[in-house]
Amino acid sequence: MFLGEYSHTLDAKGRIIIPAKFRDGLGEKFVATRGLDNCIFVYPIDEWKKLEEKIRNLPLTKADARAFSRFFLSGAAECEFDKQGRINLPSNLIKYAKLEKDAVVIGVSNRVEIWSQEIWESYQQKAEDSLEQISEEIVDFEI
Repeated sequence: MFLGEYSHTLDAKGRIIIPAKFRDGLGEKFVATRGLDNCIFVYPIDEWKKLEEKIRNLPLTKADARAFSRFFLSGAAECEFDKQGRINLPSNLIKYAKLEKDAVVIGVSNRVEIWSQEIWESYQQKAEDSLEQISEEIVDFEI
């Protein structure tokens, strides 16, 4: 399980350090792809395979299913760590997440997310402003 929030920087070559706590859970090879809300989702291979299977089973006859499938799968890249615990993010993912220098790496249960610090702070503020409403809407999930 991935938990926590860590601030890091993206270097000029598109590399970012992934916290040591997350490296073991991700394994030697893992998958990074476009996530929702303009962040990058990073999945261990076993979690990626589960997601890929669900996407594969979406009906091809539905435009939304095709769009969702294209969004996640076309942006995906297999990654691995260098000796310093960094990953080299593909330029298409850097552009999508609007990563420039300051980034936030967070753990979200079965995946890691990489955010532009600016976008993360904006997202957090909006979420905090509506937390009561959100919690009322998800009360049925017995949280």
